[in-house]
Amino acid sequence: MKISVVVPVHNEAENIETLVFEIHQALSGLDAYEIIYVDDGSFDDTSAKLLQLMPQYAVLRVLKHRQSCGQSRAIHSGVLAARYPWIATLDGDGQNDPADIPRLLAILRQHQEDQPWMLAGYRRQRKDTGWRQFSSKFANAVRQAVLHDHTPDTGCGLKLFRRDKFLSLPYFDHMHRFLPALMQMTGGRVVSVNVSHRRRKFGVSKYGTLDRLMVGVIDLLGVVWLKMRHSLPVITEAPRG
Repeated sequence: MKISVVVPVHNEAENIETLVFEIHQALSGLDAYEIIYVDDGSFDDTSAKLLQLMPQYAVLRVLKHRQSCGQSRAIHSGVLAARYPWIATLDGDGQNDPADIPRLLAILRQHQEDQPWMLAGYRRQRKDTGWRQFSSKFANAVRQAVLHDHTPDTGCGLKLFRRDKFLSLPYFDHMHRFLPALMQMTGGRVVSVNVSHRRRKFGVSKYGTLDRLMVGVIDLLGVVWLKMRHSLPVITEAPRG
């Protein structure tokens, strides 16, 4: 299995070194892999830290947005640049455990005959504040009620998916929050997998609850519109003779 690990970051300088090391350790047994960090317009030492690490890790590639374009665009830039057919994504704050990636790959191999397009992480035991846990559960409940994507934790940054299927999806800002529903809308299958979750060691979240709520309502309506305008034809081809 060959995979590209895409990590979007914005002002996460203190978390860079440890997470790169953990990803490298977790994936060292694979045939081939690469780590693609996408610096989304950071103004701290994020870029400098990444450049310092590149000589130590031949698998590390660094992309940079001159200005912040958002998490979805950072993920999209990383996937576009990826060399391998399967993509694993991680949040850059270190709360996702890279040791879960080999587990996702093992589960993927068990579905060879009916291979899903995406494995989505499910943080059953989250290590966040009570308010963040409540707001996340509320948002997931609303999305589930409207979109019926049968994915309990769409906000988990740890996902494994096919590069070609991701790039065939319609792009819009904040689309990363709706990836399971979008994959299913276009005919794919999504499997949720329990993953671990860790406390943030350094820095603070770059996304406010109120900001996410406001754009989330608009984006949710947009995804509903996409689903209403999307059809999946059943195609047969007439035999010759």
